[in-house]
Amino acid sequence: MAQVTLYLDDETADRLKKAAKQAGLSRSRFLARLVREKTVTEWPQAVKDLAGAWPDLETVERRRRHDARDARRVKF
Repeated sequence: MAQVTLYLDDETADRLKKAAKQAGLSRSRFLARLVREKTVTEWPQAVKDLAGAWPDLETVERRRRHDARDARRVKF
């Protein structure tokens, strides 16, 4: 298992300590969980399962038909 040395200012260290305690985790486990959450490379399964969940949701193609005009561009 890798070890990391981390330098934090006092305010940030206090916030970490409180957040870890509130989550019921050690600071090390809290930070490891945070790193995993922030570096995930794909959507969670719960989000993937939402695809197609709203049958009455307007499709992109239908939406584009109604909003076919492009926005005015500002020249630089």
